[in-house]
Amino acid sequence: MEFKNLKVYQPDGVFQTGELIIAGDRIVSAAPSADACDMGGLYAVPGLVDLHLHGCAGYDFCDGTHEAISAIARYQAENGVAAICPATMAYPEQKLSAVMEAAASYVPERRDAALAGIHLEGPFVSAAKKGAQNGAYICRPDAELLRRLQQKANGLIKLCGVAPEVDGALDMIEQLAGEVRISLGHTEADYDTACEAFRRGARQVTHLYNAMQPFGHRSPGVVGAAADSDEVSVELITDGVHLHPAAVRASFRLFAGRVILVSDSMRAAGLPDGAYSLGDQEVTVRGGHATLQDGTIAGSVTSLLDCVRCAVGMGIPLGEAIRSASTNPARAIGISHDYGSLEPGKLANVILLDEELEVHSIILRGQIL
Repeated sequence: MEFKNLKVYQPDGVFQTGELIIAGDRIVSAAPSADACDMGGLYAVPGLVDLHLHGCAGYDFCDGTHEAISAIARYQAENGVAAICPATMAYPEQKLSAVMEAAASYVPERRDAALAGIHLEGPFVSAAKKGAQNGAYICRPDAELLRRLQQKANGLIKLCGVAPEVDGALDMIEQLAGEVRISLGHTEADYDTACEAFRRGARQVTHLYNAMQPFGHRSPGVVGAAADSDEVSVELITDGVHLHPAAVRASFRLFAGRVILVSDSMRAAGLPDGAYSLGDQEVTVRGGHATLQDGTIAGSVTSLLDCVRCAVGMGIPLGEAIRSASTNPARAIGISHDYGSLEPGKLANVILLDEELEVHSIILRGQIL
C-alpha cells in the first residue's frame, strides 16, 4: 500500500506532509510510485497504545477467558488501539493467577489489538484511597506474590501499581524495579515518601490526581514528587469526567513530554447506560459516568481515541495528544521497537483521520480493518 499527501505524525509530536508506504505488516522507507493513493491531506497517526483499561464491549480482562480478551482486543483495534496492556482489579491470588494463565495462552486473531502486557493495578493499594478497587481483596505489598503471578503470566506483567506508604512497599519497589515498571497509585503518600519511592525505582503514576492526595502548596504529595522527578511518567484520563480541562492543560505543561493518556475503561465502554460490574462491585453507568453505589467513579466508558479527541478539545495540540497516547506509552513498557510512531521498520499500525479527527481508515499490522 502506498499513500501520498498525508500529514504524517513524527515521534516528537509534529506533523510533516509526506507519504506512507507499507509492505507486508511493516512500514518501509521508499519513494512512492506514480500509483500512490492521494489522501488529500488526511492525518496519519500511529495506532494507539492503552496501558490502563479494564474492559469494554461487555467484557472485563479479569473475566479471565480468551473470549473476554479477544472481545476487548477486537473492540480496541476497531477504535484505533494497536496494543493493549489491560489492568487487573484487586482480587485474591487464585483469581489473579487464572487471569494471568488466560493471558499467557491467548493468541490474537487478525483483527485484535496485540496483548502487549498486563497492568497489575491491584492489590497492593491503600485501603483509604482504594477508589473503585474492592477493599476486601487488598493485600500488603509482596514481591514474591508478584513473581508468582509473573510466572503464571509468562512474563506479561509490565506494570504494577503500588501505594508506597503501605508497610513493606518501599522494599518491594526496590526489589522489583528491575523486573517490572512500578507505578504509584491509589495512595495517601506524601511528597517525601513518593520521592523515596521514585529514588528506589518507581517510574510512573497511576491516573494522576485520582485516588491520591491533592497537590497542595504546602503538601505537594505524589503530584509534586512526580513533577520533581524527570524520569517519571504520569497517566491522565482525559475523558471529560475524571479531570477538569484546566488540570489537563496544566499537567501537559508541568509534565512536558511525560504524559501518558489512558482510557481506564470498564466493561460498559461501547454499550448503553445501565447496571454493570467492576471488581465484584455494582456499577451504574449514566450519561457517560460510571459510579459505584456510593458515587465513587468506577473507571470510564470511553476509548483512548476519544480521550485524544477530548484532550484536543481541551486545548492540547493534536501531535502532543498522539505522542501521549502512542509514543510515550510504547516507550514506557518497552515496545517502541514496533509501536508508537510511523518510522520505517515498525509495525504498520496506522489511523487516518480527517480534520474533525473522525476516522477515515484503520490499518492494523498492514491490513485495513
